[in-house]
Amino acid sequence: MDQKTAKTRIDAVRQQCKQSKVQAMIVMSVENVRYLSGFTGHDSWLLILPDKAILITDSRYTEQARGECVGCKVFERKGALTAAAADFIVGAKGVRAVAIEDSSAISMLGVVKKAIKRKIVPVRGFVEKLRAIKTEDEIRAIEKASRIAWLALRQTLPLLKAGMSEAELCAALEFNMKMLGAVPGFDTIICFGPNASRNHHQPGQRKLKTNDTILIDFGCKYDGYICDITRCFVFGKPTPYYRKVYDAVAAAQQTAIDMIKPGVCLADVDAACRKVLADAKVAVYGHGTGHGLGLLVHEDPRIAGTAKKEFFEAGQIITVEPGSYVSGKIGVRLEDDVLVTEKGHRVISRNKGLCFEPAEMPVLKNK
Repeated sequence: MDQKTAKTRIDAVRQQCKQSKVQAMIVMSVENVRYLSGFTGHDSWLLILPDKAILITDSRYTEQARGECVGCKVFERKGALTAAAADFIVGAKGVRAVAIEDSSAISMLGVVKKAIKRKIVPVRGFVEKLRAIKTEDEIRAIEKASRIAWLALRQTLPLLKAGMSEAELCAALEFNMKMLGAVPGFDTIICFGPNASRNHHQPGQRKLKTNDTILIDFGCKYDGYICDITRCFVFGKPTPYYRKVYDAVAAAQQTAIDMIKPGVCLADVDAACRKVLADAKVAVYGHGTGHGLGLLVHEDPRIAGTAKKEFFEAGQIITVEPGSYVSGKIGVRLEDDVLVTEKGHRVISRNKGLCFEPAEMPVLKNK
């Protein structure tokens, strides 16, 4: 991130503070601190005052912060974070009210209020709304993350054999991600057979059997940014029912993706996606149709029935992930990451020559 970008982002937060009649903000979220300052460490706050921004950190991170931060000063604290923040706020002219993220722990609100002796105003979305619209650098990072994810999967699948456990396959996939220069973006989900009916199943000791189905929900973090991809496979021969469900989910996902462009209501996409599954007479998923992603795997906006007053905007990157699940029997989910462009959309997780296209169910051979 360059100094101009940092200044633009911090000024945008100041403008929101002004609209909310607060004169300063304490940013505690690790991701929000990184977004505004470039700092990638932890246990540090970004203090946004009317005339300056200050990263408050400690001796563990001072050297790192001075090398990474743009658009703000770095202050090495000797005591508590709250005491350091209080000193700056009390010393600033005209600061009567201070914004704090409403995601902060309730216990922290009381500690901060006691320390700074100013009105505390919990606020929502001041930074997250900015993060929802990605810059070219952020888009490139997520595209790179998806390319590494696919490379890692391509290197891992040849290891599949009957008797391998979900946990073993997960370890191999995440190892390959790291060897390719990334880290897992979240806890990898790998499900063999009926375990796929559990939306967020944790890989265990269930062993792969001939004709099992496999669900892999995976993603890499590269340069801080995360991709999120899900694909389903058959290890042998698919049943007619599984093929029917898979085809319905693939059609639902493509229907949703085709609708994405600026100005389209998120709830309408959610409804259209679910209708495809209902018309095919297969089970309709209970989770959302998609979510934003970036520095976190789950960010704003959300494609859901509740998003009736929300509309796609150019620059958003959002997943599309319909599924169909029958408890203890079957689970199918397909997920891609979609960039909303000025005139439509671009699927950035379908790297040519690497990805498995959802339209064709991948069948893996047993060795």
